[in-house]
Parts: sequence; C-alpha cells; structure tokens
Amino acid sequence: MFESIDHRLTVPLDYSEPTGPTIEAFAREVVAEGGTNRPVLIFLQGGPGHESPRPTVRPANPAWLGRALQDYRVLLLDQRGTGLSTPFGSNTMAGLGSSPEEIARYLTNFRADAIVQDAERFREHLGLDSVSLLGQSFGGFTSLHYLSVAAGSLDEVYFTGGLPPIGRHCDEVYAATYQTQRSKNAEFYNRFPHARDQMQRAVNLCDAGELVFPTGEPMTARLIRTVGSHLGFTGGDDLLAFLLERDPHSPAFAADVWSLLPFKGRNPLYAVIHESSYADGCVTGWSSERLMPEDFATDPTLFTSEHIFPWHFDDDAGLAPYREVASLLAQHPWPRLYDSDVLAATQVPCAAAVFTTDPFVDLEFSRETAAVLPNLAVWETAEHDHNALRADGGIILDRLFDLLPR
Repeated sequence: MFESIDHRLTVPLDYSEPTGPTIEAFAREVVAEGGTNRPVLIFLQGGPGHESPRPTVRPANPAWLGRALQDYRVLLLDQRGTGLSTPFGSNTMAGLGSSPEEIARYLTNFRADAIVQDAERFREHLGLDSVSLLGQSFGGFTSLHYLSVAAGSLDEVYFTGGLPPIGRHCDEVYAATYQTQRSKNAEFYNRFPHARDQMQRAVNLCDAGELVFPTGEPMTARLIRTVGSHLGFTGGDDLLAFLLERDPHSPAFAADVWSLLPFKGRNPLYAVIHESSYADGCVTGWSSERLMPEDFATDPTLFTSEHIFPWHFDDDAGLAPYREVASLLAQHPWPRLYDSDVLAATQVPCAAAVFTTDPFVDLEFSRETAAVLPNLAVWETAEHDHNALRADGGIILDRLFDLLPR
C-alpha cells in the first residue's frame, strides 16, 4: 500500500526572467507504508510532452513503482504543459498570444532545461539538499542535462533507454534511427512474410480514399506507416501483425490504427516540440523529413518510427492547429543542453540500462556518452526493448540498483 501527496508550485515560464509570466507545475509524491523517511527519487517521464503515470495499487501501475518504493519516496513530475501542470493545447493557445510567433516563443520554454529547473524547485519545496533521479527515454535526456547544470543536487542517477548523444547534430541522430528502423522492418517482415502484402493492400486502399478513421477523417498511408514506432516496444511486432491480419475496411482496423498512432492531439507537445529534444545546440529544420533515406521514401510498406514530419499537421486534424507553430520551432536555434566538460568531472554515481536494438536512442551514441561519465555503470542488453521499464519494471530496477552500491 502507499499514500500520495500532491504538490503544486508556481514557477517562472522562463527561468531567465524570474519576475515574468508564471505557470503551475505539478508533482505527486508517492510514499509506501513506513517509507516516510526514505530518500526521494524523482521520476522523469519519457516524451517530450507526456505527464507522469497515475499510480494505482490494483493493478499495480506503473509496474516499476512497487520496487522503487522499497528504497525511495517517488516524486512523479508532470512535465510542464501536461497532466495537472499548466496544460498546453488548442483550447489554451488563445490566452498565450495572438500570433504563432508568440506561441512558438512560449514553447521554447518547455524543453529539458526548463523541466530540470522545475524539478529543482520541487527539491527546494520538499526541503531536500539532494535527490536521486530515474529517467526513462526523454527523461534520461533530462537527467543528463540535470547532471550538466545541477549535479550538486543529485545523489545518484538511473537511466533507462535514455543516454542521449552529446554535441551531435540532430541530423546524425535521425540518420541513425532510420538505420535501426530499417533493421526492425526486416525482422518484422521476415517473421511475418504475409504482412507486407497486407500492408501494401492497406496503403492502396488509403490512396484510393476508401479508408477513414473513426473520427471521419481520411486515413492516409503515411500515417499508417508511423505505427512502426511500436516495433521498438516489447510485443510490438505481434501487435502490428495482428493489426494487418484484419480486414482494412473493418471498424476494428480503423480504430486500432488510430489508437497506435504515436503523434496525436491528446498531448500535442509530443509532436510540436519533439525534434527539439535531440537538438543539442542546432536548428532541427524538420530533420526527420530531410534525412529520410531513399528506400523509406519509395517503399510505402516500410514503417517509420518516432519520426515527426510537417505533414503530420495536415493529415491529423487534431494536430492541425499547431502547424504554423511547429514550423516556426523547426527553424528555432535551440541552445546546448549538455556540457561535456562538466559531465566528465561529475562525481555523481550513475547507472544506465542501454537497449542494444533501441530504434529511438542509438547504441553507438549512447556508448559515446557513457564514455564521458566517469562514475557510470552500464548494463547493455538485447533482451529488453525501449519500454522495458514499463514492461519489466521490477527486473530493470533490480539490475540498476545492483549496479550502484548504496
């Protein structure tokens, strides 16, 4: 059993202007029975643009939480713009300014650098000199920035599927992700050879205008391809195989494609600022689109992955309100997130689970980053996928905790 305590703080929208506009940041502290005096572990969620999970006892959710609560109090932080933090969406844009330029400027304050400053405010609010971090995926990116700017606030850091490249242009990142996704496609079609014909049939029906989503919007071939992000998750290949065995005209097919799309209007930040999460001092310039290899451009049966394109804001009516804002952010010169000199000098103990076939976070770039951190213990594994913390949380945390003597 556990209890939860809600914390709400008013924080600056832009930390470089502490007396300027403010927003609200929300975090939920989860404490196991008898665990009031345990140290605090801040969970930094994947994304960008996703709130933390909502903890439940039956069924136990998230799966890793019970293991973490044996050693820590856990602070589940809703990234700014999501959950119970001040939300961002089409219903709230009217209050942010009268132009896409003003809204884009507002959203430049929603990356990992601002999230770290929010976490620091919660640490101070709780009266703590230091905390530990658990960073999943984008949460790992945020954790690395935390180490770059406020290592003195950290006792230890755990990364799962989230050791980002340092100083690499986002074009290099997307070139690598396409290469890994090509392998994921080959593995999928080798295992399910009939699925390629079924995928081609669905593509042809989309091109003929015969398929629509439950919302009544046209289903496009390029949107169907994006469900390939699930090839990076445990059981994702089976999920897509079961999807493609259905009659494309059936309501079930349309509903399931819709549910599997990675970028949708529920959390628009995930689409609008996604490429910025890889921008360690560069302009993204719609990197996914520019870096698409020839085989992906010409073969409509090849699934894409966590790649965001300008046309997402045309094909999905839920994202359409953000088209101009996303285009402006694609031309924004994003500042550096990581300081390799600071990271090389940090004494904070760290442990990382690196998934060797991860299509979202490149293995070689993760190894480069691991070589920078002097007190990092790395567990490389091909037995788990990017969502391992969600799928096998107890196992992952047991292994990570064992890597660091405490």
